[in-house]
Amino acid sequence: MAHTDRYVVRLGDRGRLVLPADLRRRAGLRQGEELIAVYEDGILRLVARRELARAGRGMFAHVAPGRDLIGELLAERRDESRRETQEQKSTRAKRRR
Repeated sequence: MAHTDRYVVRLGDRGRLVLPADLRRRAGLRQGEELIAVYEDGILRLVARRELARAGRGMFAHVAPGRDLIGELLAERRDESRRETQEQKSTRAKRRR
């Protein structure tokens, strides 16, 4: 069973929160790190952006087992970019004639 610690945090000037040092240390948070505020059903959670990214990895692996969907998407985008660049060069060349 997961252990839950609770910390009292006071909302300060201009909506700022100061997280206790112990909490920052335990959560592995560093100065300047981006946190995502998630509000759902009256509960506010702060999640490190890197943790959201980590949690999302492999989320859809069951959709296409054995395929690298991200790799395929990136390859498609690169191909599109090459085609667009070639089309732009071709259009410029035609205008010069």
